[in-house]
Amino acid sequence: MRNGTPQIASLTRALLTLEAMISGGRTRNLSDVARDLGLPVATVHRQVTTLVAEGFLVRLANGHYAAGARLARMLGHVDEKQLIASAAAPVLHRLASRLGCVVQLGTFENDMVTYRIKTGQGAGDLFTKVGMQLEAYCSGIGKVLLAHLPEGEREDYLAAGPFPALTPNTIVDPDRLRIALQDVRQHGFATDDGEIHDGIFCVAVPIHSAADDRVLAAISATRPKRPGRRMTTERTVHYLEQAAREIGAAAFA
Repeated sequence: MRNGTPQIASLTRALLTLEAMISGGRTRNLSDVARDLGLPVATVHRQVTTLVAEGFLVRLANGHYAAGARLARMLGHVDEKQLIASAAAPVLHRLASRLGCVVQLGTFENDMVTYRIKTGQGAGDLFTKVGMQLEAYCSGIGKVLLAHLPEGEREDYLAAGPFPALTPNTIVDPDRLRIALQDVRQHGFATDDGEIHDGIFCVAVPIHSAADDRVLAAISATRPKRPGRRMTTERTVHYLEQAAREIGAAAFA
């Protein structure tokens, strides 16, 4: 085909109908959805009838429709954090090239940071590995993710110490760590100045969900600490935040 593989118009309409029926967590009726999509009510009715029969939607007593059991089961298999990582990969490859350093993406599981992406100049020399889990309190990514936990979960984490010192710069006192995490939330980024390893400096920012502003992942830029070669925090934060917005928009579109 001159313009590539043709799309199936009926499938596109059905998917748009399904999205409209459950958008924003609301229940919808046929007339509202038909009006929003600019489709005849009869067309939407046929599509919705099929989606109900297949278990993707369920009809409620008030004539509205909501997500059905089959759709819920499918969504249960979706790993939001892996979706973010998939959306982030090309963005972070470009960012690493622009900054000339190692760029990583991490998520928070079981009080640890899981590293999901690692790319850029010097990536092979840095001790982290994709799939590795490390303590959260002493890394840039970890501090960003801790700072954006719900307050109760963050306090549970701080109460669960001790926090061993990995270097002389590691923050090990829970009260000092609490203040550091408050600063991260206030300023929008975290740094690791030789806290997890004497020889590195790192800056990290959160990736926000466009829908509900949750923080499910964070990205960082890391360089060796060498005389005369210091990472410019303001410039690095600017490019990291730019990348984080791009990733969030792609992952939660």
